[in-house]
Amino acid sequence: MRKNYLLNGDLACQLYEHAKTLPIYDYHCHLNPKEIWEDRVFDNIGEIWLGGDHYKWRLMRGAGIEEERITGNASYKEKFLAYASALSGAVGNPLSLWSQVELETCFHVDLPINAENAEEIWERAGEYIRTTKMSPRKLIQQFGVEFIGTTDDPCDSLEYHRLLAEDASFPVKVTPSFRTDNLLCIMRAGYTDYIAKLSKVSGVTITSLSTLLEAVEGRIGFFKAHGCVFTDVGITDFPDRIADCEEADTTFRRVLAGETVDREAYMGFLGRMFVELGNLYRKYRLVMQLHLGAYRNPNSGLFATLGADCGCDCIGQTVNGADLIRVLDGIDRSGGLPETILYSLNPSMNDQLASIAGSFRGVKLGAAWWFNDHRFGIVQALNSLCSIGYLGAFYGMLTDSRSFLSYPRHDFFRRLLCSFVAELYERGEVPDASALPTLIENICYQNIKKRIGECQ
Repeated sequence: MRKNYLLNGDLACQLYEHAKTLPIYDYHCHLNPKEIWEDRVFDNIGEIWLGGDHYKWRLMRGAGIEEERITGNASYKEKFLAYASALSGAVGNPLSLWSQVELETCFHVDLPINAENAEEIWERAGEYIRTTKMSPRKLIQQFGVEFIGTTDDPCDSLEYHRLLAEDASFPVKVTPSFRTDNLLCIMRAGYTDYIAKLSKVSGVTITSLSTLLEAVEGRIGFFKAHGCVFTDVGITDFPDRIADCEEADTTFRRVLAGETVDREAYMGFLGRMFVELGNLYRKYRLVMQLHLGAYRNPNSGLFATLGADCGCDCIGQTVNGADLIRVLDGIDRSGGLPETILYSLNPSMNDQLASIAGSFRGVKLGAAWWFNDHRFGIVQALNSLCSIGYLGAFYGMLTDSRSFLSYPRHDFFRRLLCSFVAELYERGEVPDASALPTLIENICYQNIKKRIGECQ
């Protein structure tokens, strides 16, 4: 890799020198805390790269590789060789760049990734893994990570978060995030079983909306005691109305009784829950993250075979801005909004979300999310942030990843951010460059560090 890739001039390079060694706060990801706790040495590069990285699975499907060598029973070596052969045609896809950077920074192998070099890369990377005893904790600490926010269901025991917090030998803070997807999707098969599980772990017999909220508040307190700072939701639906408590209670009781409710009732219940959850998040000083515009599991055949998170979600429709305003305003009128971050998988919403965020105190546009965390998507989000919002309050990059090799994405973002800001200066839109290093440091590190400190 060229040393100054993605950097567009001397000022960008100077800013990057200031940014590149800043600690990482990966405040939204999908790493498994059990794997961090167990810290098992990896077997091979195929396991690390392809064991659960749905970004790479999508690329392999696009290249026409059969599922056997993606998520099937083929060996990790076969899967790795298949992935390496696919990268030559992935020009412009961020995985082409990310994979090369991962190879060089994590395995110290500087060969181009292609079919011709794949066997040698496999052997050299394997030797490096064996020599260094590469493991999750080693990778996390190698990249200067100070904070990890995982994604956790309200019913989770958080036992591995507790064990990690008690382990003085591992200085990285790993905290749970309160993810409510399973709690809210009352029309899913098995929902009553989920509520029975929530009832058991919370110690609350859930028979009504009020007892549901009592159980949820108990779990929020449990998460908070384990260091929780962030909450999250990423379901396909967003409410177009807010039912009053009586209507929402009726809907919930009907679902518990095994009845099927219509979409209007579901939307009303969902809207009421968004407001009630927002109130609880404010009470417990938690940051509310709303991930909007995703379409989940469109390939029903692959979903039936592999389940969720197999790399087949896609960009969904935009959320109606009036609906989002109704929910935010409803929470605000109930006592005030918690600190809130808005993300959209559909990038056409960026400007609208930035303007909506600016209408409420403590609401911010989030990082370019998922299908948007490539060069163009990150720059597009930065344009919305600085043109409509306030760039200096931005919380910066997150990986949103299940892979322990994803931390170079923070470096990818920092290079793009430095070039973006430097270009503004070169065009005469920034009168004084002296404050730019502080701006970069705040976005990459200080803003999110301060927010987390204020919530704990």
